Amino acid sequence: MDVIKEYLPNVYELGLFGDTGWLTALGSTLYMTIVPFLIGGAVGLIFGLLLVLMGPGGVIENKPVAWVIDKVTSTFRAIPFVILIAVLAPLTYLILQDNLGATAALVPLSFATFPFFARQVQVVFSELDRGVIEAAQASGATFWDIVKVYLGEGLPDLIRVSTVTLISLVGETAMAGAIGAGGLGNIAISYGYNRFNNDVTWVATFIILLLIFTIQFAGDALTRRISHK
Repeated sequence: MDVIKEYLPNVYELGLFGDTGWLTALGSTLYMTIVPFLIGGAVGLIFGLLLVLMGPGGVIENKPVAWVIDKVTSTFRAIPFVILIAVLAPLTYLILQDNLGATAALVPLSFATFPFFARQVQVVFSELDRGVIEAAQASGATFWDIVKVYLGEGLPDLIRVSTVTLISLVGETAMAGAIGAGGLGNIAISYGYNRFNNDVTWVATFIILLLIFTIQFAGDALTRRISHK
C-alpha cells in the first residue's frame, strides 16, 4: 500500500470501499454485467430459438410470428447503447423510479443484451446438423424433446457466444458508468480522465482488461471441456 500511495497517489486516495472505492466500483461492474446477462440472455435465448423453430423449414414454422420477432430483434440491435439509455429512460423510471445508478442501468443493459445474444443463438442453432433434428422428429419426439436436442447439441457454441456477450456487456457497463451508472467506467472517466488523474484511468482500464481476460479464459476452458465430453 505504501508503494501505491507513493507512485499512484490518486488511486490510493479513492480507497477500496465507499462511493468511490475500487472494490465498490468492481462490484458495481460485476452487478451490471451478470444481472443483465441473466435477464437479457434468457430473453435472447428464447428469441433466438423461436427464430429458428418458426423460421422457414422450422419445426413449428410460423412466418408471421417469426417476422415480428426478427424485426423486434433487429430494431433493438440497431440502436446504439448510449442512445438506448436515453430512449428507455422513461421505462426505466417507470419500473425503478430512478434513472441513475447501477440498478437503473440494468434496464437498458438487458435490452441491449437480448438482441445481441438472440442473433448469436440463431446462428448457433441454424448451423446444427439437420439430420439430428430430423432423426428426433422421426422417432416421435415432442416439441420440448426437440428443444432439448437443440440445447444439447448447441451447448458448446452457446457457451462460446455467452462469453462474447459477457465481454460485450463489460464494455457497455463502462459506457453506462461514464454517464452516471457507477462502476469502473465511472471511475475511469469521472475520477481519472475528467480530473487529469492518469494513474486512475490506467488502473481502471487494467482492471477492466483483467476482467475481460478472465471471462475469455473461463469461457474458452468451459467450451473445450464440454466439447470433449
